[in-house]
Amino acid sequence: MAAVSIECRDRGEEPSGSLPMRQTLAVGITLFSMFFGAGNLILPPLLGVQAGTESLPALLGFFAAGVGLPVLGIIAVALAGTLRELPARVHPLFARVFVALVYLAIGLCLAIPRTASTAFEMLAPLLPADSSVDAARLAFSLAFFALAFLLALRPGRLTRFLGRVTGPALIALIVAVVGAALFSLLSGGAEAPAAPVAPYDGNAPVQGFLTGYQTMDLLASLTFGLVIAENVRGLGVADGRGVMREVCRAGVIAGALMMLVYGGLCLVGLELSAPLAGATNGAEVITESATLHFGLLGTVLVAAIFLLACLNVCVGLISCCGTYFSGELPRVSYRACALVFAVFSCAVSNLGLDAILSFSAALLGALYPPAIVLVVMGMLRRPYDALPSVWPWTVGVTVVVSSVESARDVLAPDLSLPLDALPLADLGLGWVLPAALAAALCCAATLVARRLRPAQAPGGRTS
Repeated sequence: MAAVSIECRDRGEEPSGSLPMRQTLAVGITLFSMFFGAGNLILPPLLGVQAGTESLPALLGFFAAGVGLPVLGIIAVALAGTLRELPARVHPLFARVFVALVYLAIGLCLAIPRTASTAFEMLAPLLPADSSVDAARLAFSLAFFALAFLLALRPGRLTRFLGRVTGPALIALIVAVVGAALFSLLSGGAEAPAAPVAPYDGNAPVQGFLTGYQTMDLLASLTFGLVIAENVRGLGVADGRGVMREVCRAGVIAGALMMLVYGGLCLVGLELSAPLAGATNGAEVITESATLHFGLLGTVLVAAIFLLACLNVCVGLISCCGTYFSGELPRVSYRACALVFAVFSCAVSNLGLDAILSFSAALLGALYPPAIVLVVMGMLRRPYDALPSVWPWTVGVTVVVSSVESARDVLAPDLSLPLDALPLADLGLGWVLPAALAAALCCAATLVARRLRPAQAPGGRTS
């Protein structure tokens, strides 16, 4: 980025307020590639299988959480300045804890273990029939994370090569599998889509929205906003409004690409919604589709490409999280942080992809609501900054409600809580009304207090 901006000055060019379309597209594709990972590929196919005839409304809800919120997150952080400055409006301590939880969620708790589990699910169909799946998973995860740890110490040219090769190869695979599924649906070669099953058999759009939490892209977007803004500045856009305009344009481009990918993969699941009615994760759906249309060669290609893509993502996440926590914990080296992330993630990955996805639903149910509230308030930061007490009250209420509900879902799912009586609570959105009421009441109380406050006369005396 710095090299680009220096190059502009060397040519004597003045910073502009906008980028040429070619550069805008490049920034948008860069943002898309930052979001794009093997983990994102396993959710839309499963949605298509489970939602069946309700796939379209479920997919629209998924778009809202999996595409719309991340794009807004990019913009909100770019407006705030940094990831920490946005939650710091609540409290500095909350900012430290929240940012750490974001890195843990997109790191060792969910995303890093999911890379190994996803890669293994793709390899599992190639195992001998009499082999032990648990033993194979353990051996695979040990080798996978050992290699990922070594690469994270010196990413160098190998990870750049993997990124350049596996990215295009993965896109080519998606195009091939989606194209085959679309042709089968249009030609009548596939069975009629099945009726929706749980959780999409009731209020499919809301369930699609909640499924979008598991992409974790909203949390990831909170770390991407500043990077994209700096990228735009490095290309010669110095004006603040110009930077924000280019960030928005990049977000629209990245969002459109993600919608195309998610929509195509949903079609893959929809084609197999009848024969794969009992599927529990999207990895087996993609594998089944590739095998159906391309035979054993399709299974091998899917396994190889996903293995490389997952390894590349894993290396990047270990490096990113290790760098952050070694900075937060000066006495702990980067090597030690990376090793802890690799070892812990290896243990979690052996729980299996289904268990990780189930656990992620609870953790993300606690993290996503306050993240959504922070993003919404960040987009409207000027009026809320004029009423600073609104930030801690609104976000605090959201944290309490979402945390209590998520803890109940994990520890005692059959336990009834007074919070269950809240509107939208049965849809997993019980935090919405308390957050809105907290914001409205705090705004009203602050404005009333200001009106009743005695006016100050010159010299500090009340008038």
